[in-house]
Amino acid sequence: MLKKLLLGVTLSCLFCSGLLAQITIPKVFGDGMVLQRELPIPVWGWASPGTQITGTLGTAHAKTVTGKDGKWTLRFPACKAGGPYTLKISGADAGIEFKDVLIGDVWLASGQSNMEWPVKDAKDAAKEIAASDWSQIRFLVVEHNKCLTPQRDIAGGKWQACDTVNTGGFSAVAYYFARRVHQQQGVPIGIIQSTWGGTPVEAWTGREGLLASPVTKSRILANDTLTAADFVQDSVDLLRFWEIVYHPQNNADHEITAETFNDASWPQVEMPGLVRDFGGPYEGIVWMRKKINLPASFAGKALTVELGHPEMNYSLYVNGHEICKTVWNANRFHHYTIPAAMLKAGENIITLRIAMLWGGGGLNPPADSMYVTDGATRILLAGQWRYKKDLESPLPAIRNYHCYPAMLYNAMIHPLVAYAIKGAIWYQGEANEKAGFDYRQLFPDLIKDWRQRWEQGDFPFLYVQLANYKKIKQEPSESEWAEVRESQTMTLSLANTGMACIIDIGEADNIHPANKQEVGRRLALLAGKQVYRQKGIVSGPSFAGFKIEPRRIRIRFTNTGTGLSTKGGKGVTGFTIAGADKRFYWASAVIEGNEVIVYSDQVVTPTAVRYAWADNPVCNLVNSAGLPAVPFRTDNWKGITQP
Repeated sequence: MLKKLLLGVTLSCLFCSGLLAQITIPKVFGDGMVLQRELPIPVWGWASPGTQITGTLGTAHAKTVTGKDGKWTLRFPACKAGGPYTLKISGADAGIEFKDVLIGDVWLASGQSNMEWPVKDAKDAAKEIAASDWSQIRFLVVEHNKCLTPQRDIAGGKWQACDTVNTGGFSAVAYYFARRVHQQQGVPIGIIQSTWGGTPVEAWTGREGLLASPVTKSRILANDTLTAADFVQDSVDLLRFWEIVYHPQNNADHEITAETFNDASWPQVEMPGLVRDFGGPYEGIVWMRKKINLPASFAGKALTVELGHPEMNYSLYVNGHEICKTVWNANRFHHYTIPAAMLKAGENIITLRIAMLWGGGGLNPPADSMYVTDGATRILLAGQWRYKKDLESPLPAIRNYHCYPAMLYNAMIHPLVAYAIKGAIWYQGEANEKAGFDYRQLFPDLIKDWRQRWEQGDFPFLYVQLANYKKIKQEPSESEWAEVRESQTMTLSLANTGMACIIDIGEADNIHPANKQEVGRRLALLAGKQVYRQKGIVSGPSFAGFKIEPRRIRIRFTNTGTGLSTKGGKGVTGFTIAGADKRFYWASAVIEGNEVIVYSDQVVTPTAVRYAWADNPVCNLVNSAGLPAVPFRTDNWKGITQP
């Protein structure tokens, strides 16, 4: 199995997908696909040079001759929305036929994990999946792949209609976007989902676009030193990496979890706590043990253990019995039933095996979210735990080539180029939090690169701004996430772009906000106005200018609708103000029509105002449509991500 995998990796990164057959066609085409309406429809593939190729799509016909490079392209005339049709391609006594083809609007959905996040793991999953029979909404989910050079075909993927079987695995953001657009426009919607969690924007950008930027030129040139052998070794290491993460080594799950195991020599750590509380940066497996005393009232009862908010991957044991194994932190609930037969009066041992990966791992606050209970009485699990590192095999170093510049473009975007689309939706930025300033160039570079390659002009590019996330800070401070958001706002200077602000629906302890319905709705609002020419308010209040007045600053906004207000009707929150010393204080703010007056008794001569400038800001300014104001600042002082 391993040899087969490595051979596949080597071939996919060194060679084009397969030898020339009589007729071959890329996997982006298939039964049940959606083709773009009202644009010429290109269909391409490969055959022996000089082969006559003919095609029919419904009643439309096209023909061509295969070039010397073995490639052929048929161009069908633009069609109105409709179907189902059959697409037939023939030549050299061979043929390919695709059935149940629809013509409508095709959107490319890309980015990292928040775009990849499936319906089954998002809010109201069971209810949404049960009501997801939409035969005219189709998804093509592109299989993960990374390559050194541009590939002519994707590694895998097939078109599937939304129904109770398939929808759960599709991007939640893209699904809710597609559903709303389909309901409003009444045309088939195709989503090509090309996503990979934890990836930076430059991984999705083509080589030429990266070479043109001083921010990325040296990094893309560094790729030239890589070989297929590097990819093979990385695949070997990756298999070993996940084998260790998912399967305890050295019989540890039997020895360490035993009630008789002596952990007296282990150091102690205060829980809840994260990787930094275990003595600094660490990547590997950590074992933790805690003794709890059960009162007599718990006798004969099954109990519930609640772990609160774990980070990364963990397994749970009670008195040597495995309760759960290698649960990923994405699960929204971390409570488990412990049968009465596994428990005893008095002392019991709870053991955790936690993976510390990529700078994360441990148990997040609050302390009262960790406990054992019989339903009436809780025994808190916060406090001192014994822990030990390096009891298992060390994790091999993973080079994460999928995060290298152009690697995902080569394998997951380039093979799609030329497939006619209506536009793109994008949700990404978390992986670039340390490069918020450079994102001012990195993100527009991606958009320009894709538009140049598709040759469809400035096609619509709609994207999501980062949500509020992380611990709420009590005092004004600098923020990496705020700087990424600023760069995303600045990208609106590119033609035919739109941004969905979701600064009001994030979660402090979850980088993947559950409410994907609202994210999809806000993207669809943008599409409704920018693409489908509908009327309405589609985005929140945006900074339009400011005026310094005695002891205060007046802020002007656009996109206010019939006026500004606050969510919940309370006083305005989220503003800070500073003088020439650049020290920011929380500010009072008063709405006057489409303007907000900002002031603080602590700043006599103000020079700058910021709004929602934090990882997880407490802010509530909205317009008459209830859409949140976009974070901004009036100053251009150097931030913490600027080189």
